[in-house]
Amino acid sequence: MKILIVGGYGSFGGRIIELLENEPRLTLIVAGRSLARADAYCKNRDRAVARVVPALFDRDGDIVEQLSPLRPDILIDASGPFQAYGEGRYRLIEACIDQGVNYLDLADGSDFVAGVSAFNEAARTAGLFVLSGVSSFPVLTAAAVRRLSLGMARVDSIRGGIAPSPFAGVGENVIRAISGYAGQPVKLVRNGRSALGHPFTEQTRYTIAPPGRLPLRNKLFSLVDVPDLRALSELWPEAKTIWMGAGPVPEVLHRALIGLAWLVRARTVRSLSPLASLMQLATNRLRWGEHRGGMFVEVAGSDQTGVAATRSWHLLAEGNDGPLIPSMAVEALVRKALDGHEAPPGARAAVHDLELEDYEALFASKTIYTGFRNEPVDLDTPLYAALLGDAWLSLPDEIRAMHDGTTTAEGRARVERGGSILGRLTAWMVGFPKPCADIPVRVRFEPGKGGETWTRTFGTHSFSSRQCAGRDRSQQLLCERFGPLTFAMALVAEDGRLTLALRHWSIGVCRCRCGCARARHPTKPWKTAGFASMLRFHIASLESSSVIAAGSNLRRAPARSHRLPPWRVRGSPEPCTGSSLHPSRQRPRAQGAAAAPSWVYRSTSRPAAPSLPAVPCRRPSP
Repeated sequence: MKILIVGGYGSFGGRIIELLENEPRLTLIVAGRSLARADAYCKNRDRAVARVVPALFDRDGDIVEQLSPLRPDILIDASGPFQAYGEGRYRLIEACIDQGVNYLDLADGSDFVAGVSAFNEAARTAGLFVLSGVSSFPVLTAAAVRRLSLGMARVDSIRGGIAPSPFAGVGENVIRAISGYAGQPVKLVRNGRSALGHPFTEQTRYTIAPPGRLPLRNKLFSLVDVPDLRALSELWPEAKTIWMGAGPVPEVLHRALIGLAWLVRARTVRSLSPLASLMQLATNRLRWGEHRGGMFVEVAGSDQTGVAATRSWHLLAEGNDGPLIPSMAVEALVRKALDGHEAPPGARAAVHDLELEDYEALFASKTIYTGFRNEPVDLDTPLYAALLGDAWLSLPDEIRAMHDGTTTAEGRARVERGGSILGRLTAWMVGFPKPCADIPVRVRFEPGKGGETWTRTFGTHSFSSRQCAGRDRSQQLLCERFGPLTFAMALVAEDGRLTLALRHWSIGVCRCRCGCARARHPTKPWKTAGFASMLRFHIASLESSSVIAAGSNLRRAPARSHRLPPWRVRGSPEPCTGSSLHPSRQRPRAQGAAAAPSWVYRSTSRPAAPSLPAVPCRRPSP
C-alpha cells in the first residue's frame, strides 16, 4: 500500500512515519515543497522496515499533475495550518476524489473540518473515504465521550483539554494556527445555545490524574479552536455546554499568550500572526518543567436513576511518547485498512471511525496510561479508595485493610533530629518526639469525616495528623496536616506497592514546592532546594506500613542527587512477614525526570540485619 504524506518531514508528518515505518507492507512517500529536505529525512530513517521514499509536492501547484505519477492509495495532509488555507482550501480533497485516492488529514480548525461534509456525496459515489480531523481533537475525545456516556441517561456538558510536555517540540504550523485564532471569535455551544467564544481568553484549572499514577501538576487550560466545538455538539445535541482547552507550559508563557489574546479580543490589535516567529522561538527555547503530558475528557449529566454524575477519562504520557498521540488516529486507520477493514466511503469528520479500544491497543506499547474517575464518590468509601479509584483493588489486602476501618500497627523505631533552627522549630510546633536509639512505636489509623486521623505514639509521647482529599490545586492528591504544615501527596499504586509522592507543601495558606523533585530536560541539569533530614524515624518492624512523621531542613541539593521527602522513614531490617515499610526503590521514570521524593507501602518479607534486635510483629488490630 502506498501512503503519500504531504508535509512528511514536518512535526506531525514525521511522527506518522515514525509510527508506521515498522510495517513492511507500506511504501511511505515523504512529500513536501523541498525535495532536498524530504530526501535528507528519508536517508535518516535507516531503521525503517517500510519503504520510505522522497517526493516533491506543492499543494498550491497543480495537484492532479503531481498525484498522477505517484498513484498513492491514501493521501495524508499533515501540513497545515488549516485555518490559513483560505480560498481553494479543499483543492487537495477535490483532486483526491478526481484521482480515486483516499484522503486523511490532521486538521485542527473547526471551520475546515465542518466543511468537509460538502464532499460526502462525491466521495460515496467514488467509493472513497475522506476523513478530516484525524487527530486527538476530535477523534480521541469523541471515543472517550462515548465510553464515558455509557449508561448515562443524559449528557449535560462535555469538556476536555490537552496538556503537552514543554519538551515536546512545537512545529511552525501549530504556532501559526494558534497565533491566527487567538482572541478571534469561534462558534461553540454554551448554556444550551449557540454562542461565540474567544480562544485563550477563557480559562479553567484541572488535574490530570489517572488512578494509581503520578498525576500531572494542576494545569491552567485555555479555550482553543478545535473541531470538537462543533463535531461533539452534533453527536450529543442534548449537551448544553461543550468546552475544549489546552494547557501549554511553562505557565508564564501561557499567561503571556492570554494577555496578547485579550488585546485581539479587545480589537487593540488585529491578529497575533505577525508574532508567530517570536512565539515559536520563545516556546522552543524557554521550556522547563516535567517531561510529561496528558489529556482529560469530562462528561457531566445524570445516570439512569436521575442522580447527577460526573465521569472523567484521564491520559498520562511519559517522555517522548506524548507527541505521538495526535498521529495515532492515522496509524490506527492505516493499519485497519491494511488488514482489510477500511473506513466506510464518505466525507466527514472522523469522529465515528475509531473507538477507545483502538487507541488502547496502540497505547499498550508506549508509556501511556489511562484511567477513569467517577463523581460523586460514596460517602462510605474509604479515603484512599476514593483517591485511587480502580487502582485501589490492585493493592495487597494488608494495605487495603489498614485504610478500611480503624486499625493499629506496632513496632520499634529509632528517632533522629536535625540540628537546624527550622528543624527544631518545626518539631516543637508539631510535637515530634525527641531523639531516641530504640523506642516502641504504635500507629493508630482512624477514618472519619471524609478523611483519616493518624495517631503516632513513640513510647509515651503521642502526636497526630489529619489526612483528607485535596481541593483546588491539590485536586486528586492526599493532603496530610501536621499543625500548620500541610503536605500534598500523590498516591501511586504499582507492582503491589503504594507510593506516596510529595507534590507540594504549605505553611498555613502559603503553598510551596520547595523540596519537591522537578523533572528537567536531560541536557540542562540545574539545582533546586531540597529537603534534608529534620526528623528521621527508623522503623525496626511494623506489621502495617505507615508514614510516621514529617519535617524539613532546607538546603541546596545537587541536580542529580536523590532528594528524600520530609517524611524520611527507613525500612525494617528485621524479619517481618506482612506489610513492612521500606525506603523508596528506584523506579523507571521519564527521560530527564529527577528522582521523585516518595515513600512506599509494600507487602513483603525482609531478611534479618544486625542493626537492631529482632522484635516480633503484631498484626493490625481493629
